Amino acid sequence: MKRIGILSDTHSTWDERFAHHFAECDEIWHAGDIGDISVLEELRKICPVRAVYGNIDGAAIRRECPVEQVFEVEGAKVLIRHIVGRPGKYSFGIPTRLRVERPKILVAGHSHILMVKYDQTFDTLYINPGAAGTYGAQVVRTLIRFTIDSGIPRDLEVIELHPK
Repeated sequence: MKRIGILSDTHSTWDERFAHHFAECDEIWHAGDIGDISVLEELRKICPVRAVYGNIDGAAIRRECPVEQVFEVEGAKVLIRHIVGRPGKYSFGIPTRLRVERPKILVAGHSHILMVKYDQTFDTLYINPGAAGTYGAQVVRTLIRFTIDSGIPRDLEVIELHPK
């Protein structure tokens, strides 16, 4: 059993509440638009991080993070990519990636819109944690925490980061 923290679209924003909310996590997944490399460095102080770069990320982030991560955790195959669209309206090439990789969990960013939805077409749980940073039109900044137990995602929590 592993506890996972997910965030996206930090856009160079570090918030000490990330460390608080992810303190009990075994891994953190960042779905891109990290911004400044210092955000990645701070997250790594909490626990191991799997991250992908987003469209605003420069050379420093792109040297450290790939465009896509595909891996297995506790029996669940995971695909993380910054720009994927959403169930029923995936970006070009994403349906092919889903057919090839067959992930049980698909993690996306980019839209700044929180969405967790089971996609029957591809038998995958789509997770977009919304935006954790202060840049963008989102009204509430959000994070996600959940557990993977024997290949099954459980106990998913949405964490809202209200203004201090």
